[in-house]
Amino acid sequence: MRTVIGGVLRVICVAALIVLAGCETPPVNEGEIQPTVNTTGSDSDARNRARIHTELAAGYFSLGNLGVALEEVNIARQADSSYAPAYGVAGLVFAALKDDRRAEEQFRQALRLSPADPDINNNFGSFLCQRRREDEGIRHFLAAVSNPLYKTPDRSYANAGVCARRKGNLAEAAAHFQRALQYQPGQALALYQLADMAYAANNFAAAQSYLQRFARSAPANAEVLWLAVRVERRLGNSVNESSYSQQLRKNFPDSAEAAALESGRFE
Repeated sequence: MRTVIGGVLRVICVAALIVLAGCETPPVNEGEIQPTVNTTGSDSDARNRARIHTELAAGYFSLGNLGVALEEVNIARQADSSYAPAYGVAGLVFAALKDDRRAEEQFRQALRLSPADPDINNNFGSFLCQRRREDEGIRHFLAAVSNPLYKTPDRSYANAGVCARRKGNLAEAAAHFQRALQYQPGQALALYQLADMAYAANNFAAAQSYLQRFARSAPANAEVLWLAVRVERRLGNSVNESSYSQQLRKNFPDSAEAAALESGRFE
């Protein structure tokens, strides 16, 4: 059952990640929410019901059916009021409903029940960073990676890097991104962010190198292709520039990036 809930919730956090990094986020299938759940045969019937309804809530949330997701969360909490992942999903639902007060209450209750849960810490960190509470968010990302049982610390380090970059601390951001790459050399979000930072610093060769590594890890969206166009343009590689431009026009013709390309607005 852990695989089921982890898989469903991985879909959820793609949206959270995109909101966190804004237009700078590449389309990578990063799984951020992976609640720790007890799936042994010793589970009580109440815990099993709570887990099942939390899975259903996560599924409905991923489909954008927030009302039904909230109903399922309520059933889960009624079945077992100590089941932390139910409160974590409730936090996501209330955040999507723009009810930040209730969202934060749910995240904090989840962490009271399971303070070391890396996935809940990561998700709450994303919530906080999206609301310009970067320092708090980063603390939760680092709490997530401090759990030795966390299977995907690269994702929290990448999120911490985005959060640090948002508050203007580029050195801290770069350190978090590099840490993410130590855990997962193909960490697409970290690679894209480092490429974008290198471009902003006029280090076009480094930006190209990061983008080449990105290309081996994940498909590119309009933002990634647009960055590649500009990097190759600055390096004077007209063939590569033309190739990326064609991909941008073909795959994302209605994007703001394609419009900027057609109008020659490269900066």
